Amino acid sequence: MLPEPLRYLANAPRGRYRLACTVTFHHRHAEWLDRVSANRAVRYDIVHDAARDRWYLDASWSTSTSVVPTPEEIRASGAKLLAVDLNADHLAAIVLDPHGNPVGEPRTIPLELTGSTTTRDGRLRAAITCLIAIARDNGCPAIVIENLCFADARATGRETMGRGRRGKAFRRTVAGIPTARFRERLRSMAHHQGLAIIAVDPAYTSMWGGRYWKSPLQQQTKTTVTRHHGAAVAIGRRGLGHRIRRRPGVTAPDQRIGRRRATGQAVSLPRPRGTTSPPRTAGTPHQGGKTRPCRSDQLVLFSDLEDRSRGH
Repeated sequence: MLPEPLRYLANAPRGRYRLACTVTFHHRHAEWLDRVSANRAVRYDIVHDAARDRWYLDASWSTSTSVVPTPEEIRASGAKLLAVDLNADHLAAIVLDPHGNPVGEPRTIPLELTGSTTTRDGRLRAAITCLIAIARDNGCPAIVIENLCFADARATGRETMGRGRRGKAFRRTVAGIPTARFRERLRSMAHHQGLAIIAVDPAYTSMWGGRYWKSPLQQQTKTTVTRHHGAAVAIGRRGLGHRIRRRPGVTAPDQRIGRRRATGQAVSLPRPRGTTSPPRTAGTPHQGGKTRPCRSDQLVLFSDLEDRSRGH
């Protein structure tokens, strides 16, 4: 937007000036793109060099002075967190409360990293923008990710990642996961939004997340839940300092409460509908004559059909 004295030179709505040529920033290009993607203010200065007869465009901005809270402070505040599982073609995200329980619907953000370098980088930024929007809408001060690094695995190649057709497909999948770019882009874009990034150990998150959290997530939502959403829950619980695996013997919700109860919890006996038992005290005889069997109500059992016919 042009300043007030130069507002008459605007060639775009709202007092803006659109350049007729393409401008490229070579110095701190990534930081400038992060601020533009996050809709943060950027100042532009157009300077003309009369000696060289060239025009230069300078971009400047002020850095944020706010201090991002540490993971320990976030856990102590009792705030919710957004957990993200990075995959080759999508991002699986879910919001967790301070106790490590999933909140809301699991999210799946497509991540198509094909085409030129600029196209791939733009799609990665668009996916990260969606993550930041979800975190801000749910009041999450931090985003939890895995501290992935496939540099050693890519260097060793087939010696550690398998041979043959399956090994080749697995190596191609690992090579397509943008671990370093995703981590750096997310860290930079989240910093401009005042969000913290918590990186946790990725060990057994996919295995235990799919085993212990895929089924509970599917029971509380109508959307399709994959093991990657379970891995996101495992990542978030590890970021909150909780154990990944569910505690055995926890009371199950809804219709499963009668089949599996918490350890040490009293088991209630079933009672017919519409009947209530009167209060009883020690030493008081039971007055419920209708529910007490009488001798006359007992059935006579016959040994077989032949003995029953002889009785008649």
